[in-house]
Amino acid sequence: MVAKALAEKDYKLMTATHVDTSTAVRVDPERFGALGREHDVFTLLDGVCSVAGEELRQEAWGIDVVLTASQKAIGVPPGLALLVVSQRLLCAWGKRHAPVANYYADWSKWLPIMASYEKRVPGYFGTPAVNLVCALDVSLGQILVEGMESRVARHRRISDACKAGISALGLSQVPANALNAATTMTAPRYPKGVSGAEFLPAVRDAGVTLAGGLHPKIRSEYFRIGHMGAVTAGDLLATIGAVEAGLAACGHDFELGEGVAAAQAVLGS
Repeated sequence: MVAKALAEKDYKLMTATHVDTSTAVRVDPERFGALGREHDVFTLLDGVCSVAGEELRQEAWGIDVVLTASQKAIGVPPGLALLVVSQRLLCAWGKRHAPVANYYADWSKWLPIMASYEKRVPGYFGTPAVNLVCALDVSLGQILVEGMESRVARHRRISDACKAGISALGLSQVPANALNAATTMTAPRYPKGVSGAEFLPAVRDAGVTLAGGLHPKIRSEYFRIGHMGAVTAGDLLATIGAVEAGLAACGHDFELGEGVAAAQAVLGS
């Protein structure tokens, strides 16, 4: 559908969301980048819920802009917006004639500061969130020590374990195809007879906080489990255990411990 639309009309920019935070649906960024190059369209990928968790090879896949935020898989408190921009798009941006409408998001304000700091010369545009920048430095150091290949594999393993546990409890998921399901989060559907109003507080009483649904058309039909960043196998098992406790409190018929056992089997394989 995207290829057809690009073939029918000239576009300057194409955007996509790598992992949709509201539904845990993932798109293929490699194909997205290829379509952009094929039709000479700049590409911008929202990686807020994917960067540092999902596989993403921006340069190799020809994606012009990847934007993310500090608070998800990067593992820093919220408050930082992060962008990586291709030289191709920077060159095109440098030739623009219309002024940038947003003062704070105007790259012409940021680029001189970045250039100054690369030369170890202080520069000033606006007061930075120093505490968050320091936290980002620590987190990026941890990510480099772990290595991106290992980090992506860890996220995939924990995701597989989570989804195995959810499936063992008789719950389906919002993504209709497992190939389109994120590895940074899971969006299980409530089983028949269970509602979020009773389930989520019961899970919280078991020691875990989960998020409700967000998509307007189905928000009452599912909940969300985030498993990204510095999440461990132990965190995941505790979460599946809390989900079991919540389902039991709501009267859902299942064998207690079955979800944890299924998750444990994946983690131990």
